[in-house]
Amino acid sequence: MNSALAAALDSQSDDSERLLAALADHGVFVPVQASGSVLFATGADGGPAIPGFVSEACCADQLPQAAGAVHCDVLRLLDIAKQTGVDMLSLHSFGGWARVPVPLLRRAMRERGRDAAGEWLQLRPSTHALAIALRQALVRRIAEFPAIRTVWVSNARWRDTGMEHLMLHFAVDEPIPSPSVKRLMDVLLTEEVEIGEEDPQLGTLALNTKTHAGNLAELETLGLDPVRAPRPKRWWRRS
Repeated sequence: MNSALAAALDSQSDDSERLLAALADHGVFVPVQASGSVLFATGADGGPAIPGFVSEACCADQLPQAAGAVHCDVLRLLDIAKQTGVDMLSLHSFGGWARVPVPLLRRAMRERGRDAAGEWLQLRPSTHALAIALRQALVRRIAEFPAIRTVWVSNARWRDTGMEHLMLHFAVDEPIPSPSVKRLMDVLLTEEVEIGEEDPQLGTLALNTKTHAGNLAELETLGLDPVRAPRPKRWWRRS
């Protein structure tokens, strides 16, 4: 259950940043038909909307005609919107609801520095001292976080504004949002790397090795310098 989003919706406040942060961090449950396709809702303007519920139980209660509900993180929501052309989200909790235009969610994601492998970003290798320090620290610490398989540190340039910063993409074997990524970043920034006032800002994005396999395959083609988790040693027994 997305408890943060439920609290934001139940309160019916005008705090759009709080709502968007909860949506971006924890996703929603999208109703599907028996065929597996999305069961769209009708918006206030009569047009289609992508419905999202804070939990499976909430979906079953408010939309009993749905065959089930699938948890979608924000990348999957944006992909559904892109593939279907539906640009409105309809979010529901047991005690409230809100409409969120997809362009507003995209803008919020840009401001948070999170994106897939290049839809809004141009990624290239970075030789900045901070990028080098991060890669070296990752080599030392990645083995402590078994769910993290690969990390790419790159220079990221927003195509629409030209702004640049450093971006860390994580391939993880656990659901998104990834607790391992948060713990690793806490370790890097408190124990390994000191960020100065003149250093670029950092953005992070966790990608699941199965759900976001296409995005990860694209990252592999960009010529970035990956830091990979060490493979477990194999012990051979002589007969």
